[in-house]
Amino acid sequence: MKIAAGLLMYRMKNGQPEVFLVHPGGPFFKNKDYGVWSLPKGLADEGEDLLDAAKREFEEETSFKVQAKKFIELSPVEKPGKVVHVWAFEGDCDPPNVKSNTCMAEWPPRTGKQIEIPEVDRGDFFTLDEAEKKLYPYLVPVIGKFRKVVVI
Repeated sequence: MKIAAGLLMYRMKNGQPEVFLVHPGGPFFKNKDYGVWSLPKGLADEGEDLLDAAKREFEEETSFKVQAKKFIELSPVEKPGKVVHVWAFEGDCDPPNVKSNTCMAEWPPRTGKQIEIPEVDRGDFFTLDEAEKKLYPYLVPVIGKFRKVVVI
């Protein structure tokens, strides 16, 4: 089973929490919105501390330095073959300035041709209700866990 780690950054706006999500890059996701957003996350290296992996992935996918002192561990979420460990932290950023690392992807599908794409093409803050609609379905439980643990 693959082990991944990620961070759910949140901020308070008008007394309500908003969470920061990222949209996957590349032509396949270009015109997709609902059900495809994620939180900055990625695979942990073998033996790597999972919170350190989550911080590394956040910085790689957004270019924003994680400057939090308190991280709130949320229960992991799973999909077949993968478990994602998630921590929430309070912070803020300027979403239009997201700059992601790149990866290789096959495009067009089933051609064997590889192109270089950004892992993330944009990020934004969403209310919790909006986030539940935007996230990949397997990540939606993160918001429920966030509501229980962080939001009173």
